[in-house]
Amino acid sequence: MRKVKVGLRPIVNNINLPTVMKTAVLPGDSIERLFIATQIGEIFYIGNGEVRTFLDIRPRILKLGISNGGYDERGLLGLAFHPSFYYNGLFYLHYSVAGTQGPGALPPSEGARPAQNALPEFFKPNPCEPSTLNLKWLNRETQYDHIDTVEEWVLQSGGQPQKRRTLLNLRRPFFNHNGVNSLNFSPETGRLVLTTGDGGSGYDPFNLSQNDMEIAGKIIEIDVDRNTFIENPPVVTRFNELPATIQETLTVIAKGVRNMPGISFQRFYNQFVKYVGNVGQDLVESIFSFVQYKPIPVTQLIQASLLKSQLDQEGFINLGWRGWEGAFPTSIIRDCSENPTLDEKTVAYYDEAVKTSSKRLQPLTSYFHQDPRPDKFGGTALTGVQAYMGNEIPDLMGSVLFTDIARDEGTLPGRGVLAYTRVRADGRQNDFSVIQTDYNFGSQSAYYVSLGSNANQNRLYLGVYGSMNVTDYNRGTIFEIVP
Repeated sequence: MRKVKVGLRPIVNNINLPTVMKTAVLPGDSIERLFIATQIGEIFYIGNGEVRTFLDIRPRILKLGISNGGYDERGLLGLAFHPSFYYNGLFYLHYSVAGTQGPGALPPSEGARPAQNALPEFFKPNPCEPSTLNLKWLNRETQYDHIDTVEEWVLQSGGQPQKRRTLLNLRRPFFNHNGVNSLNFSPETGRLVLTTGDGGSGYDPFNLSQNDMEIAGKIIEIDVDRNTFIENPPVVTRFNELPATIQETLTVIAKGVRNMPGISFQRFYNQFVKYVGNVGQDLVESIFSFVQYKPIPVTQLIQASLLKSQLDQEGFINLGWRGWEGAFPTSIIRDCSENPTLDEKTVAYYDEAVKTSSKRLQPLTSYFHQDPRPDKFGGTALTGVQAYMGNEIPDLMGSVLFTDIARDEGTLPGRGVLAYTRVRADGRQNDFSVIQTDYNFGSQSAYYVSLGSNANQNRLYLGVYGSMNVTDYNRGTIFEIVP
């Protein structure tokens, strides 16, 4: 892989934590604008060199960072513009709803680490204790963390954006793994693609991502052009709890998702390469690519479940979680305090790794949390995956870029990482290369929290934040990645 160096040109300073960056042309306008969504609920756009507010839904957003010391994975997580936005003004939001905070899905005694304030989000299975391996999410109507919603809004000509309808209300078991940049339109099908994380905690304690009935841990297409006006759709966790009219609008592209920073489509001739990333557990972060896939209508999944029959899932994408973390069976790393080089790695879900071994998609590339190679880095968490089709940075044309929130160096200030890979002609796994940047962040932390592009994928945007905590306000900068 070629060594590439890029510049970072600041566009916007002193904003809150950016979760989505993408462009659109406003109805009646002639210029493509960059839109920026922040985790706390603001959406800005850049017009005539100044930042303007498009929409502010902060009152609708759950209070963030209160119970987790400022770190949070809820909030405004998805923004997507309808392919005909210029004509119809329709756009879509995914966010965590104010006033829906619950107690969580596991009692604090279930494997929580005392060092983490006994929060059950940090559940870890014990391979020697079978009772920890196959937990059930019980009492879902009361034992949950929060509710996420997916809504359709409309920008009326000369007016303010208004909510038009609710597409889904999803009950989530834990505060984390809700996805980010979670709404994107497919240029192949014209449908809205929702990427949902596995619901959170650690190690997907209820194995939601592999269960065909669970909405968690999936990539889902929504046919938003079908009118399903239901005043208040029920709050659900499973597909079979949805009204039939909503079920009929949904197809599932993939399962086995842990947590995902969106989906990126890259056009080559008359077909699209799809890129998705899966945030890792303890070992590795992974980027996947695929061209052909066979989505399964939710109505078929429900029918197969009712009849207790096996659906033909040939061509259905399975990223392998929780049995697999990227290309590796999901492991528990146990510390050998006297000699860390001898840390024990135990396969947590051996049976599941065997069951899904031949059905899963192999990653395009992976990077490790610990990597001794001098030209690589130890990662923390994947935060963005974005195809690039521009020619201003020739060495990157046709590649896919990705960001990690911070190098795992155990020191401050934190520094994010930008890297790239590309699909090989023979379809085999590829290596990756770190992209050098020229910007001097000084003594400030610079966590790379999001990655975005314009509609033509010839301009790239990087969201950087000066803190890991959403309650440290106005610490964000948006950069354009330039030659």
